[in-house]
Amino acid sequence: MSIMKANALTVFFTPAMVADSQSFSPSAMKPLQVVESWKKLRVTLDFRKPDRATVEEFCRAHDEKFVRDVLSLRTENGFGNRSKAVAESLPWTTGAMRSAAMHAWKNETAAAAPCSGFHHAGHAHVSGFCTFNGLMVTAFALHAAGAKKVGILDCDHHEGDGTEQIIGRLRATEWVDHFTAGANYSHERDVSRFFKALPNVLRSMGDCDVVLYQAGADPHLNDPLGGWLTTDELRERDELVFDTFAAQGTPVAWNLAGGYQKEADGSIPKVLEVHDNTLLACANAFVSRAD
Repeated sequence: MSIMKANALTVFFTPAMVADSQSFSPSAMKPLQVVESWKKLRVTLDFRKPDRATVEEFCRAHDEKFVRDVLSLRTENGFGNRSKAVAESLPWTTGAMRSAAMHAWKNETAAAAPCSGFHHAGHAHVSGFCTFNGLMVTAFALHAAGAKKVGILDCDHHEGDGTEQIIGRLRATEWVDHFTAGANYSHERDVSRFFKALPNVLRSMGDCDVVLYQAGADPHLNDPLGGWLTTDELRERDELVFDTFAAQGTPVAWNLAGGYQKEADGSIPKVLEVHDNTLLACANAFVSRAD
């Protein structure tokens, strides 16, 4: 059963999600830049402040000592430092993902969380610019609220190894359906095989209460940490994801995931273009046109 289109696309954002990570990755600074870019698009957006993720919610997916050590700056975050600004942003980035997922599930629609830095974080470790696994924190929050099955569609360039580790460690395989493209698709030779397999993956998640979609920009051919899909192919990926989920009635909450193309002045226009295209694909599938 297809989903009825909404009047606006709900985006969960607060400036509190933004931090200077003092690292190569632009991810912690990206939310504000992405939102400012989205505001220039001809899409009706409903911006809402997310609820902060709590220590209790983090501890459903992570070791409690690990959680408290990160938040109190006793151990390094995923960017390899003990930045207070990063620590203060973490409950908001995960909170945005959780808020978007709850909204999408309860309203049978799509919602966006302009955040990153989740899928490499394991039960008690940081990795690859990821501190807490907001995907799994969100999945456990949904499960605690009554969701019987949660899908995680991870189309970042890199494998969601932290997500997989938490799923296995906490025995969540029966109710979490996890697909991580980075495990099997990462080269130009994989493009046709990926697009042949993706429709079946999307259909297999049709029985999920909600899907968490990582619409990574780092698979782009020119990304310094990626490199196998063109801008048009990334757009095709997103259109296929959102059109299929809308047609089969699958709610979806999505985030930005990776994207590392930077200009000499530090700006990220190529990354913003990919994220703009993701928003447009989602709006086309889930939002009614004003005209």
